[in-house]
Amino acid sequence: MQVGLGALAAECAKLAADVDHVLVMGMGGSSLFPEVLARSFTAGSDDAPTLHVVDTTDPLTLHRIAAELPADRTLHVAASKSGSTIETRSHLEWAWERHPDPARFAAITDPGSELQALGEERGFAQVWLNRSDIGGRYSALSHFGVVPALLAGLDAGALLRSASAMAERLRGPVGVNPAARLAAVMAAGVRTGRDKVTILLPDTIATFGLWLEQLLAESTGKDGTGVIPVVGEPLGDPEVYGDDRLFIAVVDAEADHDGHATAAITALADAGHPVHVVEGGGLDDLGGQVLLWEAATALCGALLGIHPFDQPDVAAAKAATNKVLADGLPDEPEVAVDELLAQVRPGDYIGIQAFVDPGAPEVARLEQARVALRDRYRVATTFGLGPRFLHSTGQLHKGGPDTGVFLQVVGPAPDDGIPVPGKPYDFATLERAQAAGDLLTLRERGRRAARVTLDSLLALAPPSQ
Repeated sequence: MQVGLGALAAECAKLAADVDHVLVMGMGGSSLFPEVLARSFTAGSDDAPTLHVVDTTDPLTLHRIAAELPADRTLHVAASKSGSTIETRSHLEWAWERHPDPARFAAITDPGSELQALGEERGFAQVWLNRSDIGGRYSALSHFGVVPALLAGLDAGALLRSASAMAERLRGPVGVNPAARLAAVMAAGVRTGRDKVTILLPDTIATFGLWLEQLLAESTGKDGTGVIPVVGEPLGDPEVYGDDRLFIAVVDAEADHDGHATAAITALADAGHPVHVVEGGGLDDLGGQVLLWEAATALCGALLGIHPFDQPDVAAAKAATNKVLADGLPDEPEVAVDELLAQVRPGDYIGIQAFVDPGAPEVARLEQARVALRDRYRVATTFGLGPRFLHSTGQLHKGGPDTGVFLQVVGPAPDDGIPVPGKPYDFATLERAQAAGDLLTLRERGRRAARVTLDSLLALAPPSQ
């Protein structure tokens, strides 16, 4: 990517010059790294547009975007390798119907995709073609990550330079190769029953966990095995953790002035929990961290004897969604949350799957409920927003070890579900079809999964102060 970066930067600067916002419409590998950039960095300059990402079909989110982002001052960027991802195409058609000005649209996709054809047909301001041999979850340092960075006025060159510096380290022998060491630690954890890889990140790159979660879960969670990434779970006292945990701490030594992170890591190690430290966790090192974890994940897959570059179980949920859309939404009963939690066993993990507006206040309360469940059952917990997690941890849920207990919640339907242009359904129906399709697929795989009420799950959170 460093070759030709100047020309790419010029293209992006021209498009960003007369807009206030850049809205990336993508899913999974096409959206998670832009989300990291949007949350971790401030705008590159005072006149740079603000970077936003939409990766949900929840209509309340689209209502908010419509209210906050003037369409004529927003560059809409559809990002999809295949160009046929149902969420991204639905977002694109919604945005196009709202403001069909090709000067305010661009696309990032693979050569020959449906999205390339559509962008050229409609005369989009730019259609960037990415290398087709780069898998979605390994594409952060390709056009899918670099273009949004440039559009937001960020120093994409610094990202790539830190990745180049890491590349030199990865050429070293196994004994000093950080990716080989990290891969060996994770694979050994899986082999010895410590497959709940709990990742501790500095505040500066806390959102990086969302990207890591997809990379690890979708790459290794198959054939009945895999790394179960635990990200965003607040650090607790050492005694709340079972013997199925492996902690990997990304430490920014320069930022840890008071030694707080070091002390917390030491407490875990002193309690007998295995801890692996990865040095370098600041924003300046983000590109290097991307390359390190990509290489380590691929090597870990090889050590586990699985294919780290496919996702065989993701298509099943997509097919189930399409079937629900064709047949109509099922009448899905909601079970008592205690009934489902009664099935939790030592060594399991609890996965909360929430099909709600990511900006809703209930999200913070669900995060609190997650911690309460960890402390009560002494098991690892994960928290995924749907449909984002379908493109992230969904592969692990269906193809990984049968140790998950999944609590699905679906938020209330708004009065206006926002029609999907050209389709016989609206976004609220699409979101519910995705929830129903995922639940159907989990049950077909014999997983312990059910829908519970939002209120019953929120009731598990400690009382608000």
